[in-house]
Amino acid sequence: MKEARYFYVPDAENQTELPQDEAVHALRVLRLKEGDEIFLQDGEGMFFRAVVSMTSSKHCFYEIVEAMPQPKLWRGRIHLAIAPTKNIDRMEWLAEKATEVGIDELSFLDCQFSERRQLREDRIGKIVVAAMKQSRKAWLPKVNAMVPFRKFIEQPRAGRKFIAHCYEEIERKDFFNRLMEIRHAPEANPTEEITILVGPEGDFSIDEVRLAQENGYESVSLGESRLRTETAGLIAVVIANLGVMMETFDHIK
Repeated sequence: MKEARYFYVPDAENQTELPQDEAVHALRVLRLKEGDEIFLQDGEGMFFRAVVSMTSSKHCFYEIVEAMPQPKLWRGRIHLAIAPTKNIDRMEWLAEKATEVGIDELSFLDCQFSERRQLREDRIGKIVVAAMKQSRKAWLPKVNAMVPFRKFIEQPRAGRKFIAHCYEEIERKDFFNRLMEIRHAPEANPTEEITILVGPEGDFSIDEVRLAQENGYESVSLGESRLRTETAGLIAVVIANLGVMMETFDHIK
């Protein structure tokens, strides 16, 4: 049995040809030929089963056989905003793993104690696409350019907003426990957006935390351990995803 071959094709339903980079992989690496079965991901919740209809040296055309809508595997909309580390490999690892777990949007913050002031979001975007294909996800996370911390938090955002930090002098609630409180509240909205901020290795400045609170962000903790930035970011995404798992457990009970 051949392994299923997945390709990212934006607006796949209205196209007939794989994008150039995907075509190169299909033709030169996988050596696909006319009649071979492939699967397309549009990044907006759809898989398509298709067959290769025609190939040339640089082009791979397809015909769609079946549309396969894919429900999201997590509740609501999860947005992680994080200050990138000096070592860019750690951010690339985070982007890959967060995509595999389930995330809708990834932003990067330029904070007071940031070690990195520039970042190529196009490279992160390619890593996210690869992770989406590898993990068989139908939804492609949006990757945003780095912005100053103040500009990010002053932008209006729907849903619940949180900032994770380590300052003991500022009251914090456990992020997981707080999400469970919200989920069990009478007015709970399971499709609500969650935005969670994670700071640089030296944490946010205390002034940044207070500024975030003034702009409606709740102060939270990600546990008792001191975590690296990329680990904290991934833990935040996992916790945000746990609502689905906990709801499943409630049904089993």
